[in-house]
Amino acid sequence: MSNRPNSQNLTQNIVQDLGVAVVSGKYSKRNPFPVEADLCLQYGASRSVLREAVKMLTAKGLLRARPRQGTWVQPEDSWNLLDPDVLRWLLERKPWLELLVEFTQVRLSIEPGAAALAAQVAGPAEKAAIQRALERMIAAERGDDDPLESDIAFHIAVLAASGNKFFVQLRELVRTALRFSIRITNRRKGVRLASVADHKKIADAIMAGKPQAAANAMRVLIQEVLDLIGEESGREEKGARDEKGSR
Repeated sequence: MSNRPNSQNLTQNIVQDLGVAVVSGKYSKRNPFPVEADLCLQYGASRSVLREAVKMLTAKGLLRARPRQGTWVQPEDSWNLLDPDVLRWLLERKPWLELLVEFTQVRLSIEPGAAALAAQVAGPAEKAAIQRALERMIAAERGDDDPLESDIAFHIAVLAASGNKFFVQLRELVRTALRFSIRITNRRKGVRLASVADHKKIADAIMAGKPQAAANAMRVLIQEVLDLIGEESGREEKGARDEKGSR
């Protein structure tokens, strides 16, 4: 029993390492995915541990494996972008602002609807969770809480308050995307704190049972995020062009 946690940790470490390698383009026709024996040697892992890691990456759409035929990297359009690990690995690539723009567009389609539903169906417990998250954001302004975690907690609480199982299932995706988008938007705005006033408008509309107002307030908030990420993306593209032109 004592070996099980170590085995699980090793599997997760291999998944993380190989996942990053795949999305960063390390493997190609010239540099194919390593054979099982080489990977076992590289990671000091048993075949069963290595195969479990490959199975997990296969489930994420990154790899394809067949007995006696080997393992190879799948094209990007096969990758499961709705898997939080895959999204995180992709967002860690530079530059990958285009992906963050696209995911924020998804958020713009989803979160206003979640806020509207929350205004209609949220019960006392769900409203209390939203209020606690808002209070955490207020505390973060005083330096008494984490700005990023409190902002994430607010959006997760709204998804949960919608009562929609599909919206709730998106919480880890939203959590992952927010960790990246908040850094960019705060840098563009020159602050490191999210706007409590903007989030309070959403919370107040949900508490008052006003679906349209809740949706509108959330839409305004995420549209601002999308605009700021777009500005950052444009700035990076211009910088790349200027650097190329100066060579």
